[in-house]
Amino acid sequence: METLLSPRSLSPPLTKPTSDRSSLFRPIPSQSEKFTKPESPVLQNLLTNAKQACAVGRRSMLTGGLLMSGLIVSEANLPASAFALTPVFREYIDTFDGYSFKYPQNWIQVRGAGADIFFRDPIVLDENLSVEFSSPSSSKYKSLEDLGSPEEAGKKVLRQYLTEFMSTRLGVKRESNILTTSSRVADDGKLYYQVEVNIKSYANNNELAVMPQDRVARLEWDRRYLAVLGVENNRLYSLRLQTPEKVFQEEEKDLRRVMDSFRVEKI
Repeated sequence: METLLSPRSLSPPLTKPTSDRSSLFRPIPSQSEKFTKPESPVLQNLLTNAKQACAVGRRSMLTGGLLMSGLIVSEANLPASAFALTPVFREYIDTFDGYSFKYPQNWIQVRGAGADIFFRDPIVLDENLSVEFSSPSSSKYKSLEDLGSPEEAGKKVLRQYLTEFMSTRLGVKRESNILTTSSRVADDGKLYYQVEVNIKSYANNNELAVMPQDRVARLEWDRRYLAVLGVENNRLYSLRLQTPEKVFQEEEKDLRRVMDSFRVEKI
């Protein structure tokens, strides 16, 4: 199998021109500047207060200017209610490869990530989206039915995720579940499959310990993976979203809008 994976306003579409392959992507301005840790005790106290302000919500901090770029929120210490406001969305249109989708305006593009396009939340680094598609020279997809039913496609998506996350570290264990699989016909008249899976990663705190009681498994991460699949141009397209599970619970509406916006186009 090939590689798979209410808003208030929209900014003008971000498009990929077809004339020059070296300039396919329009750069997205950085939302922050490099931060240097202050040496003054007063400034250090200000920094500590700014870190504590993370609990009031990511987007409210961005709006109010309370967040410094050096304060990166990791999956391990995210507050449960840190994601309250609905973001503005932008539209990404790739006329060269034939797909489009909407994404939160504050997400930044990351180059060299291995996908055709990759965007990431600048605060929650474990939250991102990417688009991949198969090569028409090595596969000839006519329709999504070539993958089988949505349930069969879901099993293939999960197998691919587990293959990508395969680890050679001792004491690492992955638990995975297919949460939902579905199909829908979008307003373009085309069929799309949607797959949602949950994967948890556990690792021993002392993988070299001899006694079992000294090898205590701890949760490394708990993530929701969402994939939207479509077929066009003899290619299988996949929009893939990744987010920490507790972030998904707060941002489900926004992430589902991203999923529902995905379209494949004839080229």
